[in-house]
Amino acid sequence: MTQDGSVSSPPTAAGGLGALISSFQHARAHGLAKDWQTFLKANQADGFDCPGCAWPEPKKRSSFEFCENGVKAITHEATQRRADAAFFAKHSVEDLRKRDHYWLEQQGRLTEPMAYNNRTHHYEPISWDDAFAKIGKILRTLDTPDEAIFYTSGRTSNEAAFLYQLFGRMLGTNNFPDCSNMCHESSGVALGESIGIGKGTVTLEDFEKADAIFVFGQNPGTNHPRMLTELQKAAKRGCNIVTFNPLKEAALLRFTHPQHAIATATGMSTCISSHYFQPVVGGDLAAIKGIMKHLIEWEEERGGILDKDFIDKETSGWLSVRDDLRLSKWDDLVANSGLSKEQMAEAAQIYATSERVIACWAMGLTQQKQAVGTLQTLVNLLLMRGNIGKPGAGACPVRGHSNVQGDRTMGIIEKPKPAFLKALGKTFGFEPPTREGYNTVEAIKAMHAGRAIVFMSMGGNFAAATPDTAYTEAALEKLELTIHVSTKLNRGHLVIGNESLILPCLGRTEQDAQASGLQQVTVEDSMSMVHASRGHREPASPQLRSEPAIIAGIAAAALKEKGPDWQALVANYDLIRDKIAEVVPGFDHFNDRLKEPTGFYLGNSARDRTWKTSTHKARFSVHPLPENSLQPNQLRLMTVRSHDQFNTTIYGLDDRYRGIKGKRFVVFLNEKDMAERSLKAGEKVNLISGGNDDKKRVAKGFEIVAYDLPRGCAAAYFPETNVLVPIDSYAARSYTPTSKFIPIWLERA
Repeated sequence: MTQDGSVSSPPTAAGGLGALISSFQHARAHGLAKDWQTFLKANQADGFDCPGCAWPEPKKRSSFEFCENGVKAITHEATQRRADAAFFAKHSVEDLRKRDHYWLEQQGRLTEPMAYNNRTHHYEPISWDDAFAKIGKILRTLDTPDEAIFYTSGRTSNEAAFLYQLFGRMLGTNNFPDCSNMCHESSGVALGESIGIGKGTVTLEDFEKADAIFVFGQNPGTNHPRMLTELQKAAKRGCNIVTFNPLKEAALLRFTHPQHAIATATGMSTCISSHYFQPVVGGDLAAIKGIMKHLIEWEEERGGILDKDFIDKETSGWLSVRDDLRLSKWDDLVANSGLSKEQMAEAAQIYATSERVIACWAMGLTQQKQAVGTLQTLVNLLLMRGNIGKPGAGACPVRGHSNVQGDRTMGIIEKPKPAFLKALGKTFGFEPPTREGYNTVEAIKAMHAGRAIVFMSMGGNFAAATPDTAYTEAALEKLELTIHVSTKLNRGHLVIGNESLILPCLGRTEQDAQASGLQQVTVEDSMSMVHASRGHREPASPQLRSEPAIIAGIAAAALKEKGPDWQALVANYDLIRDKIAEVVPGFDHFNDRLKEPTGFYLGNSARDRTWKTSTHKARFSVHPLPENSLQPNQLRLMTVRSHDQFNTTIYGLDDRYRGIKGKRFVVFLNEKDMAERSLKAGEKVNLISGGNDDKKRVAKGFEIVAYDLPRGCAAAYFPETNVLVPIDSYAARSYTPTSKFIPIWLERA
């Protein structure tokens, strides 16, 4: 697709009138300009959970608990456009594969089950019963249940996720890769080992009490804009907000709340970051260690810096970390981080003089080769002054999809804990499999090698979201059957092996009517709050089914008489929640607790300073600086979202906060790096990476945009640049693809 567009200087503030105009334009384009009742139901106690990010709702909610990107997510789900049988009759799969992600998204809601015809190369209508029978027959004839892979995106409800994992384990496999594998898996591994629970320790109320908030590798203005409300309130009361991000991001500079009429009308904005540091891509571990080294040096010089009582009583491993910091050389820390010793001292001073500190992060940290070590080093920093387990302080991984944390809580994991399997087996009267399943990277390799021949996806856009695009698509094309439970058309539906089914499901905004009446589902946000979600709109098509109903239909067809009465569970979701209460810790009296308008808190052992680690204490751990060496003339590429994007869903072709209009094939470069290569803004280049197998990977035709980021670094949008991430390039121990550190070369296009 030709993308002419334009490039201008990025703004220095986010939100405001631009957010309001953008929200209205998206609502109007999809026929919702006059349907503000839908938006007023978003994130309300009697409404639906926004299908966008997982940022929690405050206990006292306004009537407008949505943001610009929430409006985009809602309008694209509630759109009046339809990708129906006539659409698929008009477009062959070959034709659709030539279209880009944006065009596919614009075609609207899927309306009825579709099956790929490998003779006509078109998707054609199929009845629900025939679709279930086809799936059931293939699953029953597998040589081993591990030939099936069950993937989950973060939008799946708790009820659907619980039924999904139950079905898969009754079939006999733990192959449950999910989108966590590609985003916050590193957080789960790091926190689980360091503090005994793989979730953040803060609640929304802690943001009202923090003296400092450290933000690493995160762009809330695009990825979870409602977080800016809390950052703005914190900044206004004098809380220091210390940001570490290679890119200068408008929302972390200044913010105008678009729902504050006077500020929006006058253009008044609030300074968000009191301090803004730009480490090089992959330099975060060194930057954190530099802050820590200043702290121990000051402790040894004058004392009173560390919380020695907390360290002695609540932690293990401190002496090894202290000795490692003493031996660390400033020249190495400076060279590896891209920050000066003075900059690290400035950040350390804020930390040392703040009684209560929250550390937030997102995929800027989790998608590096050394992600687990970096995050455990960040935990070390928090532990040095007792900043876990007290009000106004703690660890805050900010999840990017509505129920990605809840899916994991419900058992969507390839390495289930024995206690979970024991409870599941006891409740449903069977022996769950205990062998480990495939994570996302392992699943792709298994498909490529022919060890897996059936792939089912609950939401998501697997082909686009995963690394090494050519390798992944080749793996999917080897399959016997792919099954996609979706609301909208995407690239994943078009990468087909022998057979493929598209099963259209209800969206969050839509009524879910079952035999006992209208149903509600539940989600868990980034801070372990569980609450209900109730759609109110008429479904986009009478043929849509809920995710639980689709899973139950497949399970009944595949397992025959084995298992519970699937249809009875779907007839009344209260029965699913009763079973969840029997199996999953923290969900006792589930249905009764949902009567609380704002939901209920699952609790957090580390927040209570109960450390479920190998030492029964919070664990300090030593991590050496990474060897982030590059070959001559290489750059460190990080992939990013545009502002008109949610994960792989492309809402539009603008990136307002970076000055980009009408285009996506751009690469952001430092002006000195451009000059060194005799390149100018507006020129086209190809981005080239090489994996461990020395295979050349190319992303073609990217326009150069000069931007404020460190020398030697570059940024470009995903999923267009996922082709550059080798399948074997992932974070140690978490297997998270390294989308935030891709060594690349540039060549003129």
